[in-house]
Amino acid sequence: LAALCAGPVMLAATNAFSEENSGTALTIYSTAHAGAIAPQMYRDGGNGQSVPGFALIRHERNVNLDKGRTIIRFTEVASLIDPTTVSFTSLTDPDSTRVTEQTYQFDLVSTEKVLQKYIDNEISVEQQRGDKSEIIDGVLTSTAGNLILRKDDGSVRIINGYAGIKLPTLPGGLITKPTLVWDVATSKPGAHRTRVAYQTTGITWWADYNFTYSEGKAANFCKLDAGAWVSILNQSGGSYQDAKLKLIAGDVQRALPPAPPRTLMKGRSMEMALAADAPAFEEKAFFEYHLYTLGFPTTLPDNSTKQIELFPTARGVPCEKTMLYAGQAGSYYNYGSPMVERNFGVESNKKVDVFISFKNTKENNMGMPLPAGRIRVSKLDTADNGLEFIGEDRIGHTPKNEKVLLKLGSAFDVVGERRQVDFRVDTNAKWMEEDIEIKIRNQKDEPVTVIAKESLYRWSQWRVLKNSMAYEKQDAHTIYFPVKLAKGAEGIVRYTVRYTW
Repeated sequence: LAALCAGPVMLAATNAFSEENSGTALTIYSTAHAGAIAPQMYRDGGNGQSVPGFALIRHERNVNLDKGRTIIRFTEVASLIDPTTVSFTSLTDPDSTRVTEQTYQFDLVSTEKVLQKYIDNEISVEQQRGDKSEIIDGVLTSTAGNLILRKDDGSVRIINGYAGIKLPTLPGGLITKPTLVWDVATSKPGAHRTRVAYQTTGITWWADYNFTYSEGKAANFCKLDAGAWVSILNQSGGSYQDAKLKLIAGDVQRALPPAPPRTLMKGRSMEMALAADAPAFEEKAFFEYHLYTLGFPTTLPDNSTKQIELFPTARGVPCEKTMLYAGQAGSYYNYGSPMVERNFGVESNKKVDVFISFKNTKENNMGMPLPAGRIRVSKLDTADNGLEFIGEDRIGHTPKNEKVLLKLGSAFDVVGERRQVDFRVDTNAKWMEEDIEIKIRNQKDEPVTVIAKESLYRWSQWRVLKNSMAYEKQDAHTIYFPVKLAKGAEGIVRYTVRYTW
């Protein structure tokens, strides 16, 4: 039985596809959030159903068609294929060649299915008894749990373990691979160049960016060396040899069924193929999305992850480092009425966050559409010329000429403190006032500029009555105080805001 299940099964077919002059193409669509693919998904493996993406697969093959109707079979399909998306086209004679019927067969051979087809038939079971074996013949009556055999004398034998099973033949109706079957009619017999297309789940892609940070000559200015890779995860149940690869970046609408419960399977393998000195992807606008086409064929084995360079490293991208202190511990928004409770939202945060930003322009050695992905930033340690990781952030799909803002972490030597000095409210007159004090201390050996961010959340109508330094209004609820600090210095910001309703 083991040999029968492992070996190939010959399938009767009038004609089959030829591997000569074959071609495969993939267009992969991703629904993954930037940086959201957990390493265990491709390290430990999965069932493919949980992979956030899908692909359009196209196979071009040669096939000989008879005049009239021909049955042809195709086994090179992903196990997670959506059968409702399958199409078969004759590129040689599309007008007079048509499909009258197509079938997706997925009743794959297995020990359980083979045995079920032999219920009420005689089989031979081998059991091991120490160093000897015993052959038991009988009619198979059940395969649920243990095997149950009925002997010629009417007795029943329950077998809870066996060394092997002997069957006369492999029963019909079982196949070793998922198979597409077409009933094709044509008035032009002979060789046809054909295309098979379908969609499959279990495959996705995302962008990974590796940036190297270096200090600029002026304070708060810096430079980046920006490299980008495409990571492709294939758990579709199919392998794609020497395929033409395209990637779609953008939010493509799909009508999807509810997601099935996620289960994990062990024993998956992973391949990391790093393309060196290879042509970059060619990018172009496509409908309201962006299409990236790889300039050379690539192979995507099943249960593998492959990385390919998205574009060559962009050197010396100008950037700016910004420190931002958001002293309010949480995020607050206007509610249905003014927030007149004195202690609402006065909790203080001490961390000063560090950001870098750059303009995605051609003048800055960038200027290409950036697919959503995770950006990892490193800095060179000159003591041993080693790159050390200093932070990472995610970006969404970013067009050219747009600004990119990355949060790298929180400063060690710059801290903040925020407190409510006074609060006054008159609900009859419908006003309240709040006095705020912000302290920022710079323990670095160099001057810094910190932006103190304040969210005026208590009500939508507000006015700053007094302020110790100038501020910039960012939006209807946010103001910025740029605080310049010498090394070892402390800066203090005080302001009074009045809310009315």
